[in-house]
Amino acid sequence: MTLKELQKLDAQHIWHPLTQHKTANSPLAIKKGQGNYLYDMSNKPYFDAISSWYTCSYGHANPVLTESIKKQVDQLHHVVFAGMTHEPAAHLSKKLIGILPDNQQKLFFSENGSTSVEIALKMAFQYHFNRGEKRNVVIALENGFHGDTFGAMSASSLSVYNGPFEDFFIDVQRIPVPTDENINEVLNLIEELTTQYQVASFIYEPLVQGAAAMQMLEPAHLDCLLKLFKEKAVLTIADEVMTGFGKTGYNFASEAMINKPDMMCLSKALTGGIMPMAITTCTQEVYDAFYDNELTRGFFHGHTYSGNPLGCAVAAAGIDLLTSSAIQKNIEFITQSHQEHIQVYDTHRAVAAVRSCGVILAIDLAIEMERYGSKRNEIFQWFMDHGIFLRPLGKTIYIVPPFTTTPQELELLYKALLVFLDEMTANKA
Repeated sequence: MTLKELQKLDAQHIWHPLTQHKTANSPLAIKKGQGNYLYDMSNKPYFDAISSWYTCSYGHANPVLTESIKKQVDQLHHVVFAGMTHEPAAHLSKKLIGILPDNQQKLFFSENGSTSVEIALKMAFQYHFNRGEKRNVVIALENGFHGDTFGAMSASSLSVYNGPFEDFFIDVQRIPVPTDENINEVLNLIEELTTQYQVASFIYEPLVQGAAAMQMLEPAHLDCLLKLFKEKAVLTIADEVMTGFGKTGYNFASEAMINKPDMMCLSKALTGGIMPMAITTCTQEVYDAFYDNELTRGFFHGHTYSGNPLGCAVAAAGIDLLTSSAIQKNIEFITQSHQEHIQVYDTHRAVAAVRSCGVILAIDLAIEMERYGSKRNEIFQWFMDHGIFLRPLGKTIYIVPPFTTTPQELELLYKALLVFLDEMTANKA
């Protein structure tokens, strides 16, 4: 298929996510992904600086992951997971439980990050219902983002995504992100909310709020919140869809806190970007609230592709990669390199703020601009023209490079960021 044929068919039939098609440019046609690069129809390479929305943490077409698919597909590619089980799911469960926080014991499979959140919220509501309490309120952090299904949207607070649907949301009360300055006020607000409302759960993104332009939280502040919620018998839900599987320098960001969540939401890098899959994990205590002779006290939620054997096989292979000495050393290297380069960017005239956590590096530009305005598109195109794929979040440029990034590739990425900032400063003068 030629590029023109592809673009014509795309324009005729395809509706892309997060896109206003009347004003958007034609999407870039990608022919293949190999290693840390994407290649367009003319074979021009683009370094994947955000691991394709934080999924391809081991690069594209990683041979370990692709081999796991090849071995599994001829054996069992799919089977109903209600009333059946299979070896790939059991194998994955052992590996995943082995790296999760110690209190996590049960895994519920689905297909994407939003549904993993939806499941956690439903589990929390029914947990209290099964115990004879009707708790119908969720507490969430301001500026959080948890997905695009209705429960997940309800817990999110980015109006650009939620505006037309807010009349249909579940009851969510928001609290500020805790800081040194407001931690006592936030704790007092939690006391008030848990007295005024029947609160079922608290949902949060541990350490990094991704869609909120990579805003970062102090572990100690979050720990204070989790401790108080546990005292109030409010279930805590860690949305690790973005932060999970090594990106914060921990296998899971929740490891940075003493108080562990009651439930965790996992997706994205779970399968290294090869298969759609998500998992909602929970403690034995949560599971036990559903374990009963009465059928209706069970959790009646299911997805056709739950526990897909191909997804399970590749996720297990991904855990092997994540825990390998080579990947762990490279995560440490990227983390340290980011920290060293913060000083370079922090003193730049074009930079308002810079921060890092694990392999995540975020730079706030010293300008005002719309999240999805024309200026954002100009920044996006500048990096694409220079062979780098990243997606600015408003005035924030961020990178989440694959764990397979080489020192040479990382240095080229840093230099490109600096050239962009220098040009931005020159254009202002």
